[in-house]
Amino acid sequence: MGFLSNLLRDGYYQKEEPRAPEAIAEPDVIISPDTRRTNRIPPGQSRTRKWPVLDAHGTPDIDLANWKFEVEGLAEEARSWSLEEFTALPAVKVYADFHCVTRWSRLDNVWGGVSARELAKLVRVKSEAKYVSALAYDYGWTANVPIEYFLAEDSLIAWSHDGEPIPPEHGGPVRLIIPQLYAWKSAKWIKGLRFLAEDKAGFWEEGGYHMRGVPWNGRDGERFRWQNE
Repeated sequence: MGFLSNLLRDGYYQKEEPRAPEAIAEPDVIISPDTRRTNRIPPGQSRTRKWPVLDAHGTPDIDLANWKFEVEGLAEEARSWSLEEFTALPAVKVYADFHCVTRWSRLDNVWGGVSARELAKLVRVKSEAKYVSALAYDYGWTANVPIEYFLAEDSLIAWSHDGEPIPPEHGGPVRLIIPQLYAWKSAKWIKGLRFLAEDKAGFWEEGGYHMRGVPWNGRDGERFRWQNE
């Protein structure tokens, strides 16, 4: 019973079945379109009720007093925010599922933070920008995202999960959330964005992961670069 007791005491363990999008009672919550699928589990995935912790190098030590979020590249106005300034930006909530390329899916998450569209509007992203490189405090870690996925209605730079601040082991204080791509694109410990005209592989992409990473494409999702891009 010890193992079961530990699970039930886990604050992130999901005791209930995932809610249907229509059951979300909070007003103005953006519904990620993939949660409306009849089968919400992509090919090759299985549901977990937990929230596993996975990363390349461990949780970095971040000085919150000197934390900065900076935007650079193809934007009309370079901007920089402190943590207090960033978390004071207009906030949205997004109901979404979360699919890790290591084959687990955590359904039924509510993320809170600033919409990627809102951030793009604030810095006036140029029309030449076709890709975004997410920059993280994790020892220079980066991830590349096509602009159309970054600007999807359900994409955001999040500072809360299910109404609570995102803990450090899960990417807090702030992480990128791109629900329509595998979760490695949802960069933890994010510190900025670089808007680019051409695609540039990030950390995992250099190691062989797919340049786009759509979980629903093909018989086993877009996991690796040798698959069709």
